[in-house]
Amino acid sequence: MIKIFSHNIRTEVLKLYTADASLTLWVVFAALAAIRPGMERTPGAMTEWLVLLPLAFAISIAGSITAGAAGLYQPSPMSNPRRAMKAAGTSLILLAPIAFLLVSVILPDGTHGQAWGVVMLGATFALAATRMPLALRSHPPLCRLALVGGVPAAAPGGGTVQQSHQPFEVTLQLPLAERLGDALERGRLRAWRIWAIITPRNMAVTDALRRQCSAAGLKVYTQSEFSEVGLAQVSVEDLPPGWLNSAKAMHTGRAEAALRRGVDIVLALGLLIFTLPLLLLTALAIRLEGPGPVFYKQERVGLGHRTFMLFKFRSMVVDAEAGGIPRWASPGDARVTRIGRFLRLSRIDEIPQAINVLRGDMSLVGPRPERPGFVETLKLDIPHYDARAVVKPGITGWAQVNYPYGASVEDARIKLAYDLYYVRRRSLFLDLLILLATVRVVLFQEGAR
Repeated sequence: MIKIFSHNIRTEVLKLYTADASLTLWVVFAALAAIRPGMERTPGAMTEWLVLLPLAFAISIAGSITAGAAGLYQPSPMSNPRRAMKAAGTSLILLAPIAFLLVSVILPDGTHGQAWGVVMLGATFALAATRMPLALRSHPPLCRLALVGGVPAAAPGGGTVQQSHQPFEVTLQLPLAERLGDALERGRLRAWRIWAIITPRNMAVTDALRRQCSAAGLKVYTQSEFSEVGLAQVSVEDLPPGWLNSAKAMHTGRAEAALRRGVDIVLALGLLIFTLPLLLLTALAIRLEGPGPVFYKQERVGLGHRTFMLFKFRSMVVDAEAGGIPRWASPGDARVTRIGRFLRLSRIDEIPQAINVLRGDMSLVGPRPERPGFVETLKLDIPHYDARAVVKPGITGWAQVNYPYGASVEDARIKLAYDLYYVRRRSLFLDLLILLATVRVVLFQEGAR
């Protein structure tokens, strides 16, 4: 694991990202140079180099970003060739218009079509070359864990690491009575190529033992530490008193706050302008399907527990909640209209929330705003649920890109574990990762109801 702006990134993912960007850079540069014969012998050869190299660099960065947006660095595509091909195809489709725009702007002559074709072939070759070693592996590249005491390490969904789609596997279980030092001396942990040792919450690990494990190349985590470092969520029940005072979200400077607000305004305006034709067609479709308003306004809880009216396209029948009693949406919910079902799957119904962003009620990234009735109930059942309100709610968030639609108290508990991770480790870098992951969630309709 490598920590970047308080967020842990797997070393394998960072290496793969670097390999993708580097190989794309040089393959695209070589391919572009190949379609310009004689460039080394012409007086303007140095000018050609100064044009082609920045273009290849821009393509490599764009290709890496679209690969991340398509989910190519998720555990599943990294271990499943079929899913990797699907994600790679999506990445290239996303890259195609960006590459054409870059080629058209940067290249000075009229060879845009040929250059664009060469760029796309080069990017395709680079992705295939870096994924081939992964496809040829008999086993996916997983980090091996040793559990002390036989207690499974927590994972999203309330299951275990083995049951979750995480890049870890439990290889060894040590009896609670067996000392870690003895296991190290006998070489059991080295023989199994263990990456980290997970200990029970109540087991004390001395500094000397940690140093001994570190010298052997082993990490030692308690269950709550592993939940945060390895699974990118916090153990809600294990948060110490006063933990919120040290959370990154509580120490946002004026410059960062101004930058966040500026980015919110620019991207929200861009989203509304870019999707305006789609929004008009959606409004017309809702109106033609039957009586009722086009937009749906609903009270939600925002920053500092202040309520505001959230805007969405109406996706349910009129009076979906007879008697005013809040109800979770369920799979195949009969209250959802035909148009509404498509809007929910495609997330088009969420786009009007950009208006809330412009008004300052919401941000692009943050915990999803919940309804006051649900908040009052969940505060009683889930510890630290109030802590979500220290940041503005968002159209998308860390919980939304890591866990499907929640429709129960237990789902809310799991999503809170992700939300509080965001509160603890909030950064512009993490926001960028969430925005990229949101593209994957929308394209592949993950978790929609």
